[in-house]
Amino acid sequence: METRELRYFVAVAEELHFGRAAQRLGIAQPPLSRAIQQLERRLGATLLERGGRALVLTEAGAVLLEEGRAALDAVDAADRRTRRAALAADGQAGVVLVAKAGASSELLAKLLDAYAAEPGAVAVDVLLCGAGEQGRLLRDGRADVALLHRPFDSTVGLDTEELGTERQVVVLPAGHPLADRPHLRLADVSALPGLPMPRWPGPDGSYPDGPGPQVRDHAQLHQLVELGRASAVLPESCRVHLGASLATVPLLDAPTVTTVIAWPPHSRSRAVAGLVRAATSGLARFPGLPEDQAEPPSAEAVHAAAAGPWGP
Repeated sequence: METRELRYFVAVAEELHFGRAAQRLGIAQPPLSRAIQQLERRLGATLLERGGRALVLTEAGAVLLEEGRAALDAVDAADRRTRRAALAADGQAGVVLVAKAGASSELLAKLLDAYAAEPGAVAVDVLLCGAGEQGRLLRDGRADVALLHRPFDSTVGLDTEELGTERQVVVLPAGHPLADRPHLRLADVSALPGLPMPRWPGPDGSYPDGPGPQVRDHAQLHQLVELGRASAVLPESCRVHLGASLATVPLLDAPTVTTVIAWPPHSRSRAVAGLVRAATSGLARFPGLPEDQAEPPSAEAVHAAAAGPWGP
């Protein structure tokens, strides 16, 4: 198969309409229809059921849609990485580090300072993204290295080094009756009247159903908690960004969050190697988590915590 054919098919499979797909691709509809028919003949499989007004993906078509997206993503990533490598060889490009906005800020600052002291350090472009987007930006070639957070971010297919583990806390309005407690559990948080957990957008940009307010970033979240409209479960490093109007209480049964630095296993970038070396030198690590400050989370606790901004 040619990448052109895959792009044609993915457009038709996503639009389920030849006219809209042709418009999206910037071509006429007849050659698009002929290209899909030719692809079906070559594969010996029907990819689209054409009965009625709407197109319907067959089982074979659904497989090709998933595989085709992955293949096209890989081609696009190869294009981006090759162009960046050429620019880097000419001294015209630095390295792109992606991290989630509002997360690991102190660690990120230490990492950048540590790398800047490395011999031959190049410019680092920091790309801040929404929840769960770092892995996608790293895999599709728009970033060279990423800060990810296990267990919520997938590191499958990536090389990683752990930078530290921290517990999670619940963020409450400073005057809340539970704000002075030495610790809480996730069940206590879910039962808080009038302080629902926020709803973060998923990978497709849509929000899950639920009573909590829709949020896009941590600044918006902090303001909602200050107003007494929400509570939040966040890693304890969030404390450095909170004002006096917010309080944090440790959660005993929330899963700990491990921050890792990740990069593609085939990377040949000296800048990426330098960033990883700086990150693992000890200069940019979180302090370890005291063993007596957390208890193993239950499966229910892991599921509940995954609904927060650290979820997929």
